[in-house]
Amino acid sequence: MTQPTVAISINASWNVINFRKGLILGLQQAGYRVVALAPTDAYSARFAELGVKHVPLPMDNQGVSPARDLALLGRYLAALRRERPAVFLGYTAKPNVYGSLAAHALGIPVINNVSGLGTAFIRDGLLTRIVSGLYRLAFARSSTVFFQNPEDRDLFVSKQLLDAGKTAVLPGSGIDLRRFAPADEAPRSPGQPFTFLLVARLLWDKGVGEYVEAARRVLALHPGARFQLLGFLDVANRTAVPRQEVERWVAEGVIEYLGHADDVRPFLAGADCVVLPSYREGLPRTLLEAAAMGKPLIATDVPGCRHIADHGVNGYLCAVQDPGSLAQAMTRMLNLPDVERRDMGRAARAKAEAEFDEAKVVERYLSAIAQALAGR
Repeated sequence: MTQPTVAISINASWNVINFRKGLILGLQQAGYRVVALAPTDAYSARFAELGVKHVPLPMDNQGVSPARDLALLGRYLAALRRERPAVFLGYTAKPNVYGSLAAHALGIPVINNVSGLGTAFIRDGLLTRIVSGLYRLAFARSSTVFFQNPEDRDLFVSKQLLDAGKTAVLPGSGIDLRRFAPADEAPRSPGQPFTFLLVARLLWDKGVGEYVEAARRVLALHPGARFQLLGFLDVANRTAVPRQEVERWVAEGVIEYLGHADDVRPFLAGADCVVLPSYREGLPRTLLEAAAMGKPLIATDVPGCRHIADHGVNGYLCAVQDPGSLAQAMTRMLNLPDVERRDMGRAARAKAEAEFDEAKVVERYLSAIAQALAGR
């Protein structure tokens, strides 16, 4: 008997490998063959190790170009007609729009995941209206549309982009609680520098600029503090931070740039506090990983971030696009007694265990797939 195929499409191979591995393994254990439709990058070779067929699918992630997007739709139609999956799982904007439209045209059930709203929704304007119209068209016949926080779901429903009855909220991509676990921590030695860490693609919308300015303010009072940045530079995105800017910050001595890493756990383990001053998120993976590893958090009081960071319980919330508010939260965290900071870290781990277990995400997907196939 032929295994039914599930097609997963995301705008980067590294995204599939780093964030959907648990789902892929869960699908395979349930008897599905998995095909990944994604652009080729340095991570694409790893699909073979997972037993996943990679279908290279070039796409322009930087904007809306009718000619390029029509070509992308054509590539989706050709790939899906060839692979004939039982169901299509779409993530990120272009796979959600053009992959879904192609799948609908071929009679393939679709399950979408809106993992975040991106720049188009952070800055309202013509692009927002264009993208909204595309989502409305693409989601019209989808079986299930998952969101990662209630605010994003409510926004789509209020804009009448889809029917509320087909929506559901997931705890992000979930987190492997065995892989991301608290490390044994030795007591802090006197004079040991306090380390803040921001893990993110280096985009202005992630609050990188506010993080650097807040670091300047904190360093004026606590010159021994360390401020680290870990994440991709040279990202193909309109809001990417230029490499020269990061090099200037490093030369100034305000931050340490750590590059990017496949395994962020050693860097999280070495941090005293993990920071994410993002403008808006779905459910940020970096905070999920930090929480699972028992780290206190500082994040902006915005959708996505505030669903992980509980103010005064497992960390602090600060105002969005406000380096002064962020600096105050950092200073407060730095000045906390070690025992209170450890309590915050334990509370973060407890929240991860209660709400963000990856196994729950896999179960929800298997249920949604069964429902989609039953409704064909």
